[in-house]
Amino acid sequence: MFLGNFDGWDTVIVIAVAVLLFGGSAIPKLARNLGSAKTEFEKGLKTSKESTTSADGGESAPPRAE
Repeated sequence: MFLGNFDGWDTVIVIAVAVLLFGGSAIPKLARNLGSAKTEFEKGLKTSKESTTSADGGESAPPRAE
């Protein structure tokens, strides 16, 4: 995948461009916002999974073929 091909210099260049575009003080805010978005997304997945299992009457075994 593309993101797996970063080596040392590529990472340095990406960080330098991010600092130039956003400024040094905006990057921690951006990282905090990404972290809170990830947390909210995981919370939504958990809530969705819980509502799906409660609608099914709990987790059940798959039907057995006879």
